Amino acid sequence: MSTPNQSSTSTGTKLGMFQLPDGKNMLFTFCLVSSLFLLWGFCNGMIDVMDKHFQTELNLSQSQSANVQFAHYLGYFLMALPAGWLARRWGWKGGIIAGLLLVAVGGFWFIPATHIQAAAHAGSVSATTAFIGYLIGVCAIAAGLTFLETVANPYTTVLGPTRFAATRINLAQSCNGIGWIFGPIVGAQYFYSKNPQIYVPYVAVAFVVIALAVVFKLSYVPDIKNEDDYQLDEAKPDVAHSLMARPHFLMAVAAQFFYVAAQASIFGFFVNCMTVYKKTGFTMVPTIPDSWSSGWLKSLLETGADGHLHISDQGAATLASAAFICFLVGRISGAGLLKKFSAHKVLGLYAILNVVICLLIFSNLGWVSVAAVFASYFFMSIMFPTIFALGIYGLGAKTKKASAFIVMAIMGGAVLPKLTGYIADEYDMCRGFIVPACCFAFVAFYAICWPKLAKADSLHGVGGAKSH
Repeated sequence: MSTPNQSSTSTGTKLGMFQLPDGKNMLFTFCLVSSLFLLWGFCNGMIDVMDKHFQTELNLSQSQSANVQFAHYLGYFLMALPAGWLARRWGWKGGIIAGLLLVAVGGFWFIPATHIQAAAHAGSVSATTAFIGYLIGVCAIAAGLTFLETVANPYTTVLGPTRFAATRINLAQSCNGIGWIFGPIVGAQYFYSKNPQIYVPYVAVAFVVIALAVVFKLSYVPDIKNEDDYQLDEAKPDVAHSLMARPHFLMAVAAQFFYVAAQASIFGFFVNCMTVYKKTGFTMVPTIPDSWSSGWLKSLLETGADGHLHISDQGAATLASAAFICFLVGRISGAGLLKKFSAHKVLGLYAILNVVICLLIFSNLGWVSVAAVFASYFFMSIMFPTIFALGIYGLGAKTKKASAFIVMAIMGGAVLPKLTGYIADEYDMCRGFIVPACCFAFVAFYAICWPKLAKADSLHGVGGAKSH
């Protein structure tokens, strides 16, 4: 049996990406942690196709249904700092196990939430109460996912050489993309069937995360420290050496806020983009020819009140998986680009392209706008992990605390989608895309300014860190 160092050498530079300075190969640990990304991608994928279900079942407006996103990202906001604090006390492994168990609690909560909905149908409680019951479950699961994101995102950056940090986190986030593909498929089956059973997939998730918690408990997950490029660990704890004095970190928090706001706006209203909005009759998808009503396409379509074929709610939820395939392809190809080009340059390019894409959707150009929605998924793919890697760069032992703040910035997904929904209610869904366009513009600004903010040419090394 070869030693970790020998194993790394025998397989070439690929395993070097997961090799620690002492020669230990962390590939297995990386794969185990990557399974967490698949988990929260699956959960998020179901959340993203839930809005239209409540619009139909409870007669909500698009702005009101955005409370699903509000509850989801509120869980992140409330638990980000506690998660970071507990991760510092319990280490990487302890934070992961705590997050998994909290997700299980949220999953099981959907059972009583279903009983509350049954009581609403019987007239014992109001529909609003039933909606709130589900939102509590959404918030609880998000709180557990907060632990996982606060720990797993930065942990991937320390499982090998710093120069591959952005590549590793994007590879791990590719598993997130796989989960996001299957989440909408499951959501379409359980949320939009003739007899919706929202609790079933969430209870299944609860059992899976309990099993994962056991696996992590028994596995090798060392508490590795991040590289301290700014000498923060040795510095006195005064204001000059605090996280608040790191411009590249502060701007990363803001950039993540606006990125997640854009992502939640697009993901959460994808079904609305593809279907006829019942209250106004608007749809950005042109009338579908009768000749398309054959084969597998027929299962995605329905005849609308106008007598023409349109994409059904269930069909749109299923199509969301195709959009997430674009997202996954973007993640995988982006990870390759990040091995060759500076992370901030790739981030800046993708953000600028998404500004253009959102403006194409805003202009309501028919099939061009429909195609642009799918393209936006591709160019969003690398943003979250890359902003994360750029933000925690060089922060040493303060990485866990910094990670908590960046995860806390996910609150953007709770706030701005309601504005997107309000604009869509007042005008139309296309006009709502002005919100994510502005958000992507800020992300592009951060990417362009990052070298100056971090005083570094790239993630490969800090320039002038001592005077920073």
